[in-house]
Amino acid sequence: MKRFNIVVNGRAYDVQVDELAPGAAPAAPAPAPVYAAPAPAAMPYAVPSPIPSPVAAPVAAPAPAPAPAPAPAPAPAAAPAPAPAAAPAAGSTKINAPMPGNILDVKVNVGDHVEANQLVLMLEAMKMENEIFTPVAGTVVGVHVKKGDSVNSDDLLISIG
Repeated sequence: MKRFNIVVNGRAYDVQVDELAPGAAPAAPAPAPVYAAPAPAAMPYAVPSPIPSPVAAPVAAPAPAPAPAPAPAPAPAAAPAPAPAAAPAAGSTKINAPMPGNILDVKVNVGDHVEANQLVLMLEAMKMENEIFTPVAGTVVGVHVKKGDSVNSDDLLISIG
């Protein structure tokens, strides 16, 4: 039998553990639960803490020989790569997604003239419809999303030239 002082969450416990010889079966469980008392220096009062008794693991019957593995299935054809998104025109004003969400409606097309603070897009995020306005007047040079698309924060939505 070995004794240990163990500290758990700042509390010290004096624990006694039976030592088993290699390959020996564990002793029968004690008839009554065994409690470890905290070390006297750590606490002025005793707090019972149940210590589980060692239990022998059940011995399983030997497993049957595994069946031969089936031949691997041929690898599926690679999916075509998605088309790269159109790059915004140099010097254009970019309207990015303020938060992740789904595009409910695109109100403009490439080539449309827009005024400052004009509604250009509806973005649904967290069950709320968010109106996206253009910060500047100009011509739409790129619409980089379509109705139904999912977008992440800072994804490019529209370019104004």
